[in-house]
This record gives sequence, C-alpha cells and structure tokens, in this order.
Amino acid sequence: MTLDQSTRIIQQLDLILEEERDALLRGDLSQIVALMLKKEQLVDALNALSATASGDLIAVQGKLSRNQALLDGALQGIRTVAARLAAHRRIRRSLDTYDQNGHKRSIPGDIAHHLEKRA
Repeated sequence: MTLDQSTRIIQQLDLILEEERDALLRGDLSQIVALMLKKEQLVDALNALSATASGDLIAVQGKLSRNQALLDGALQGIRTVAARLAAHRRIRRSLDTYDQNGHKRSIPGDIAHHLEKRA
C-alpha cells in the first residue's frame, strides 16, 4: 500500500469521526452504531498499511480521544437516568421516612392498576 492510500483512509476516518461527533452530540444512537462499524473497517485497513502519514494520524488520534470522551459522557448520562428511574419506581412502591425520634417508617405506595372509563 502506498502513502496515498493511507492518506485517503485517514481522510475517510476523519470524516467518519466528525459524523460520529455530530451523532454523539445529537444523541443519535443508531447512527453511532452504524458509524462504529465503518470506523472499525477503516482502522483495520489503516493497521494493515506499512506507510502512514504520522501528522495525519496525530489529528485523527485527537478526534478519537474527543469522541471517546463524548461517548463516555453519554454513557454516564444514560446510567444516571437509569438510576433516577429506578429510584422513582422504588418511591412509588413505598416511601421511607423518619419520625421525630429518628425511627425509620415505611409508607406503602398506592398504585392503582385499573382503567376507568368515562362516557
């Protein structure tokens, strides 16, 4: 493989990384998955090359690090939302409070599982 081929692959990878960044900022998870497959193919092709342009690789490395930080933040946000939803479900089942003496008291939640029809 030639230096021109490696430069072309690096440019394609650069474009994919920009698209991935935009998808991460929009929260478009389906596009992120599709771009990940393309990115893996380009990285594999780049790894198979013997000659690469080191300056171009440094720029791509920076974008890879940036996107990884965005992805880590998105995953942390998803985990936070999941924990918050789990806390809301627990509160709906029962609410734990403390009385004036510091004793824990559990108040059972009243969840209605019926449908009311109105005419």
